[in-house]
Amino acid sequence: MKKHSLIKGTIILGMAGIFARFLGLFFRIPIQALIKDEGMGYYQMSYPLYMFFVAVASGVPIAMSKLIAEMNAKNDREGAGQVLRQTLILMIILGSVFTTFMIMFARPIISLLKWDSKSYYAFLAIAAAPIFVSIMCTFRGFFQGLQNVRPTAISQIIEQVGRVVAGVLFAYLLFPKGIEYAAGGAALGTLVGAIMGSIYLVSTYFKVVREIPVRKKIKHKHILGDLGKAAIPISLGAAVGTIMSLIDSVLVPQQLLKAGFSHLQSAVMYGQLTGKAFTLMNVPLALSVALCASLVPIIAEAFYLGRRRELIKRVDMAVKLSNVISLPSSLGMFFMAYPIMHLVFMRDAAGYEILKYISICIPFVILTQTSTAILQSIGNYMKPVYNLALGCIVKVIVTYILVSFSFVNIYGAVIGTILGYITSCLLNMHDLKKSLNIKFNKVDAFVKPAIAAIIMIVAVVFSDAIVYNYTMSGGLSCIISILIGVIVYLIFIFLLRVFEYQEIKNKFLSKK
Repeated sequence: MKKHSLIKGTIILGMAGIFARFLGLFFRIPIQALIKDEGMGYYQMSYPLYMFFVAVASGVPIAMSKLIAEMNAKNDREGAGQVLRQTLILMIILGSVFTTFMIMFARPIISLLKWDSKSYYAFLAIAAAPIFVSIMCTFRGFFQGLQNVRPTAISQIIEQVGRVVAGVLFAYLLFPKGIEYAAGGAALGTLVGAIMGSIYLVSTYFKVVREIPVRKKIKHKHILGDLGKAAIPISLGAAVGTIMSLIDSVLVPQQLLKAGFSHLQSAVMYGQLTGKAFTLMNVPLALSVALCASLVPIIAEAFYLGRRRELIKRVDMAVKLSNVISLPSSLGMFFMAYPIMHLVFMRDAAGYEILKYISICIPFVILTQTSTAILQSIGNYMKPVYNLALGCIVKVIVTYILVSFSFVNIYGAVIGTILGYITSCLLNMHDLKKSLNIKFNKVDAFVKPAIAAIIMIVAVVFSDAIVYNYTMSGGLSCIISILIGVIVYLIFIFLLRVFEYQEIKNKFLSKK
C-alpha cells in the first residue's frame, strides 16, 4: 500500500475536503433559498450535539493513526489489524448508545437547552447518523495510520454527495408541511451521507485486506488501553471546539432575547452566524483538517523512531503550511465578505459583516489545530485540552457579557470566538516550543506568507473593482478576482522562497 508524504497527504485530503465543502455550499444555496435564515436557524440548532459526538469520535482515528503508525514502524501488521477490529467494536457500541440517547431524549434535551421547539425534527433526523459516523471514523483512522489518505479523501466526497442530494431532496419533499419539517429533511441528508461513506470505506478495506495481512501471531493485550490513553484526551480536545458551538446554540439565542430581540430575530441572526459565516469559514479549514490528519502519523513515526532532525523539519513545515493556508483565507474573507456571500447565497448577503469579522480568527483557529495535532503526536495529550478549555472559558465569558447588549448583539459571539482562539493558540505555541525546544524561522513561517497575502489581497480588491466596472456582474467579478488572487499569491510564495524546491522534492514529495 502506498504511503503519502506530509505535503502530498495534505494536498489529497485538502482538495477532497475543499471539494466536499463546496458541495456543502451548493447544498446551502437551495436550502437557504427554500427555508431562509429562520429554517437554517432550526437546522443549525440541531447540529451542535451531533457534532459533539463527531468531535469525540474524531479522537479515535487520530489515536488509531498514531498507534498504527508506531506498529507500522516496527512492521507489526498483525497489531494494526487487531487495533482495527477492537476499535470498530468499541465505536459501534458507542455510536449505538449515542443514537439511542438522542432519539429517546430529543424533546427533553431541546427543552433543557431552551432551543426552539421547531428544531425537534432536524434533531431527530440526525439522531441515527452516529452509528455510521463511528464506522467511518474507525476505517479512516486505519488508512491514515498506514499513511494512505486516499480512501479517507474519497469517502469525504462520497459522504458529502450523499448528504447534498438527499438533504435537498427531502427538504423539498417536506417543505409543504412547514419550514421545521423541511429543516428536518435537510438534516436527513447527514444520515444518508454517513451511510454512503461507511459503505465505501468498508468495501475498500476488503479490497486491500490482502495487502495488509491480519494474522493472530502476536496477541496485543493492551490495545484498548493504549487507544483510550491517546483517544480520550484527543477527543476531549476536539470536543472543546464543538462545545464552543454548543455554547453558542444555547447562550447566543438566550442573550439575544435578553437584549430585546424576538425569537424570530434571534433565529435569523443565529442562522446568519452559523449557517452562513461559519459555513464559508469552514472552507479554508478543510485544508487545516487535512494537514492535521496527515501530520499525526508522520510526526508520531519520526518521534517514535527518535529521528529528532526529521521531526523538527516536519513540525516547521507544518507551521509554515498553516500560515500559508490561513493568512490569505483570512484577508480574502475580510475584504471580500460581501461579494463572496452575495455570490454563494444567490444575492442574499445579509450577515456579511459577521463573515467579515469572524474571518479574523482563521489564522488562530488553524494554528491551534496544527499545534494541537503536533503536541498530541508526541504524546502531550492533555496540554492542548487545557489550552482549548481556557479558550472556551474566555469565549463563554465574553459572549455572555457582550451579546446581551443590543448594540453589540450577535457580534458579541464573534468577538468571543476570536478571543477564545487567540488564547488557545498562544498557549499551544508556547507549549510546543517548550516541549520540542524548537525555534521557528519567523521570517519564512510568518513574515513571508503575510507579505504574499497582503500583495494578493491588493490584487484581488483592485481586480474586483476593475472587472465589475466592465461587466457590472458582482458574481463574475468576484470569481475572476479570486482566481487572480490565487495566481498572484502562488507566484509570490515562490518568489519569496517560502518553500525551498529541494526541501519539498527530497523530504516531502518523495515516497518512502
